[in-house]
Amino acid sequence: MAPLYFLDLLGTVAFAISGALVAMNKRLDPFGVFIIAFVTAVGGGTIRDMLTGRLPVGWMNDINYMYTILVSTLIAIIFRKKLRFWSKTFFLFDTIGIGVFTIIGTEIGVQAGFHPIISIALGTMTACFGGVTRDILCNDIPIIFRKEIYAIACIIGAITFLILQELFENTNYMYIGTTLIVIIVRLLAVKFKLSLPTFYSDYR
Repeated sequence: MAPLYFLDLLGTVAFAISGALVAMNKRLDPFGVFIIAFVTAVGGGTIRDMLTGRLPVGWMNDINYMYTILVSTLIAIIFRKKLRFWSKTFFLFDTIGIGVFTIIGTEIGVQAGFHPIISIALGTMTACFGGVTRDILCNDIPIIFRKEIYAIACIIGAITFLILQELFENTNYMYIGTTLIVIIVRLLAVKFKLSLPTFYSDYR
């Protein structure tokens, strides 16, 4: 199995579980839980593929993605009592998901010959837009729009990936290393309560 494909499936598992956890916290029925898990897992990649002309989109060409989401959702439902520390569990899987999908999206941009800035944008979009769709459907303000360090972690990871790609040839280590960078930045930001400033206007 190619490293990038393995990472893609890993990210799909992580985001599917994070979506299922959010849906169960909202007390949705099993179908609703699966739908939220599904859009969380493939939402960012679907938008990325549509923008880059990679049609049909990835999950429509490979049934393994559907199987992966279904099994991940079932695991989340079956072990929901063991995942009782909901916020911490959601945070963990969501963080893994953005780490994996950032690098995948960035690499796809590079392979397509896009400008580095566009590749970074694709990586960030791939990582974040599944969660945006999840939060909107669950009537929450998307995490990416709050003051938390979320998209910034993706951008840092994507930039690091582009730099390392110019310096080294072993892409396997780069995939893993830069994925971990995104995860570590996000973990450190939460641990030390780092955040972006927020703005307020009394305009009505």
